[in-house]
Amino acid sequence: MEESISGFKIRGDWGDIVEHGERITRALRDAGVHDPDQADDAHLARAFEEWDEWRPKAHETLDADVSEKTADQASVEEGKGEQAGKEPDEDIKTAGEKLSESYEQLEEDDAEAAVDNWRESIDYVARAADSAGRKALRRVEDTVYQSVMTQLAPYYFDNELVSANVQQAARGSDNGEQFVFEVNVNDDELKDVVSDRLAEFEDEIDRWHVEVEKDTDAAEAIEGVEPPPEPENEHNSRSTRN
Repeated sequence: MEESISGFKIRGDWGDIVEHGERITRALRDAGVHDPDQADDAHLARAFEEWDEWRPKAHETLDADVSEKTADQASVEEGKGEQAGKEPDEDIKTAGEKLSESYEQLEEDDAEAAVDNWRESIDYVARAADSAGRKALRRVEDTVYQSVMTQLAPYYFDNELVSANVQQAARGSDNGEQFVFEVNVNDDELKDVVSDRLAEFEDEIDRWHVEVEKDTDAAEAIEGVEPPPEPENEHNSRSTRN
């Protein structure tokens, strides 16, 4: 592993890349950022979850899984209408209802209520337009990003906790597919803590187990029994080193 002001970088095969992500995740977890009760900023716990979801996994591939997760992470955030679970046509319908109520209240000489409903109607129209626009942008983003951008730039992740990028370094070499994975912890003090913990891993851990998804369907079908309960970390482990 190479360490610099730009982060922690490793070059190697897919197993090396996965292990690098796991070690950094473990170091961040040991620092307490995963726990809202321990983290100085509650937002860091959510940022940790986002990083843990994005980081490359043993059962994934760069071109399919990491590409899709990168596109999702880079996507335009949801607007107020989407956060409320409303489609644009629902907001347009509500806007029409509010406008009708406004006219009825004008006929009843209730000008104040009529104005309030008219304003709400405008808000719903604006929210519908916002939702429709965001959806259209995401469709363009997804197509452009996965089809074009990942051919020109590394797959990247960025939030308030971690900035990272991974890219394929070589194809068809004697050593097989090689990758470069660089991860930076954005807070300098936390970065020092992670650096110290990574150094401890190097000294203390002779064998690192890469987490892989547990496939119980085949075993259940063959044995005709229920699979055993998942271990605490919900994954089996396998060694990446002899």
